[in-house]
Amino acid sequence: MPCIDVLLEDAKAQLASSDSPELDAEILLGFVIDKPRSYLRAYPEFEPAQQAIQEYSRLLARRAAGEPVAYLTGERNFWTLTLDVTTDTLIPRPDTELLVESTLECLPNIKTSPVKIADLGTGSGAIALSLASECPDCQITATDLSVAALEVAKANAAKHQLRNVEFIHSNWCSAFAQHQRFDIIVSNPPYIPSNDPHMQAAELCCEPEFALISGTDGLDAIREITGRAGAFLISGGYLLIEHGYDQGEAVRELFFDNGFQQVKTKQDLGGNDRVCIGIKN
Repeated sequence: MPCIDVLLEDAKAQLASSDSPELDAEILLGFVIDKPRSYLRAYPEFEPAQQAIQEYSRLLARRAAGEPVAYLTGERNFWTLTLDVTTDTLIPRPDTELLVESTLECLPNIKTSPVKIADLGTGSGAIALSLASECPDCQITATDLSVAALEVAKANAAKHQLRNVEFIHSNWCSAFAQHQRFDIIVSNPPYIPSNDPHMQAAELCCEPEFALISGTDGLDAIREITGRAGAFLISGGYLLIEHGYDQGEAVRELFFDNGFQQVKTKQDLGGNDRVCIGIKN
């Protein structure tokens, strides 16, 4: 039987077209033998059972064909949580952690108690549940138009025993009561233009299109959110939206056009514009 070292070397060659062949190979092998990646390095001579090797081979073939690792394992690490993901949900990206971080930075400026936060288009629940875990005294409302995605998010909340989150079937703000107000509204909406060549990438083709594409310029969802969110924010409340690396100026204009003040953009780890923040007057 081949040992871990041999399996990983062969897998890296098979996944040469991936952006991270070594990482992919390790995650998938650890998943198959139910061991952390540290185990693979500590026991390179270990020989997995034949059944595990066969399953590993099947997963490698699917990964080589472009299927994302997160869909193969059914989970993704985000912030401090391990979240279940399915093809009904977008795979949480590291860049979106900036949205969580930026929201947490706003909390000291909120004087109401408990702080009420809405996460629009929650998907797997990554943002809402990360905030809920960091702020157990906050009341989080998470919305999504996809019933299937909401089921995944609810399962993730139960998995991590996070009870300060309410899930609502809603197209952005549409299901909110007319009198409902939040201190913070946060969203990672779709923002890829419909003709963007990146959408031809095998990995993106596996993810739900409605969670990625938003009109010809990628800004349709952000237009709707910036146009409607103010009605559900308290005076002095915050709106935070993730957007594409080249959309910073356009999104700031949408914030200003809809009456938000002190609008600013935060950059991700790659130095790209990523999160726009504004305050309701």
